[in-house]
Amino acid sequence: MTDYEDVCALVPTRNEATTIGSVVDGLYDVGIGHVLVVDGHSEDDTQRIAREHDADVIEQTGSGKGQAVREGVEHIDETYVLLLDGDATNPPEQAPRLLDPLVEGRADHVVGDRTADMQPGAMTKLNQFGNRLINRAFHRIHGEEYGDILSGYRAFTRESFEQMFLSAEGFGIETEMAVECARHNIPVEVVPTTYRARPEGSETNLHPISDGGRIIFTLYSLAKTSNPLFYFGSVGAVFGTAGVALAGYVGYDWFVKNISHEALTMVAGVLLLLGVQLVMFGVVSDIMVSLHREQRQRIDRLRED
Repeated sequence: MTDYEDVCALVPTRNEATTIGSVVDGLYDVGIGHVLVVDGHSEDDTQRIAREHDADVIEQTGSGKGQAVREGVEHIDETYVLLLDGDATNPPEQAPRLLDPLVEGRADHVVGDRTADMQPGAMTKLNQFGNRLINRAFHRIHGEEYGDILSGYRAFTRESFEQMFLSAEGFGIETEMAVECARHNIPVEVVPTTYRARPEGSETNLHPISDGGRIIFTLYSLAKTSNPLFYFGSVGAVFGTAGVALAGYVGYDWFVKNISHEALTMVAGVLLLLGVQLVMFGVVSDIMVSLHREQRQRIDRLRED
């Protein structure tokens, strides 16, 4: 068995007393040297049980998974970080699948693809639909295929994490990390993992509608720095389409019914002009982003040399 002494497992928790003990034990069983539990003000015995199983425990100063992950990494000195949930949905025994690509130098960030082996009851139909939708949107916007960008089971080097600009407080942290990997050209590998149903008595902290909406908003808002043509172009297309539709209505009434709409004509013109300007701004921004990426690549090559 490989020795993962230079790995810290980071486990954000909130009311996971039912499962946290088995998760910590499973991580130590595969040779991980350090387990850090960042607890989000649990109202049960999560912290006590985690300490009884030899995990280090800190209580996060804020709230939300994103804040817990950022705060947890600040307390980690090891080279590699394994991130997983404390609800036993991510099998600890599969940790080597995610860690080996890092240790062997094949990747700096590894995503565990839960869709490769999703057990019955692990995810509702609504969540599965939302997951597919978000992954397709990510591929369309950012041009990368990371399998399951919402997976909370992943591993990364601490150095690559420090390159990222992360601000999400809740479950949008996984989306932000995927976007930052694409933006900074961080080498990513996707590995298949199992996704288990939550044990009886363990309740999810994820709210599909509200958290799903925040994730989609996060994914779209981050496109302005990684794919500005899509970001500004999509908004411009909406305004432009509205302008064309309104102009069509005005033209129809003018030529067919001999009714003039001076005010609507001005609105249609403004919408069309705004739409064209936004698309042009997106094109210019996209060129600037491309030049910036080329410059970063040159700087990285000079550093390597």
